[in-house]
Amino acid sequence: MNYNALKKECLEANLELPKTGLVDLTFGNVSVADPERRVFAIKPSGVRYSELLISQIVVLDYDGKIIEGMLRPSSDTPTHRHLYLHFAGIRSVVHTHSRNAVAFSQAGIDLPCLGTTHCDYFNFAVPVTRTMTPAEVEGEYEWETGKVIVERFQDLNPLQVPAVLVRNHGPFAWGTNAAKAVETAHALEIIADMAWRTLSLNHYSAPAPAQLLKKHFSRKHGPSAYYGQI
Repeated sequence: MNYNALKKECLEANLELPKTGLVDLTFGNVSVADPERRVFAIKPSGVRYSELLISQIVVLDYDGKIIEGMLRPSSDTPTHRHLYLHFAGIRSVVHTHSRNAVAFSQAGIDLPCLGTTHCDYFNFAVPVTRTMTPAEVEGEYEWETGKVIVERFQDLNPLQVPAVLVRNHGPFAWGTNAAKAVETAHALEIIADMAWRTLSLNHYSAPAPAQLLKKHFSRKHGPSAYYGQI
């Protein structure tokens, strides 16, 4: 099978991360899935973004078997794979260590919905996961990370809240394509910066009113959306 289009989309999305300021060094990765063929492409582990080539992108199936590529895939690959198996409708996953989002994950605080910028992207606070147990960390750590994310979304719609803060680790975001997933990861970091500044000024800042959240989210998402061009 030919995976060039999938690898190209994956490469271009990974190369966007340094442009947005979301990554330092080699922190972070993007994967892109083809659900019909049950495969996904992902950045190789530890390769600098400035040196990344399409030939280095690794393709795996949904069972975790490498289909194409000579390098080791990202160490976060099992987490990406777990999300593809459990979050129907997503085609791309982005993981970064963007600084403001990481600050909320390290503090163990949900990223609250304080204003309309947040409402435009997330129909809820962005949740933080629970602390992973010693057994989870010492076992299949990256796979268990995916399980903890899915557990946190037991009562949430991942298409309406397309990101999570993994406790003591950092953010994962996703979308229906790679460009959208990267945009969501970028928006998440901007919103985290705004929230941090807001809470620094007023620790007791109230969440945005429910009617404002509903209005701003629905005008960009769903059957009533009217933001942008058709």
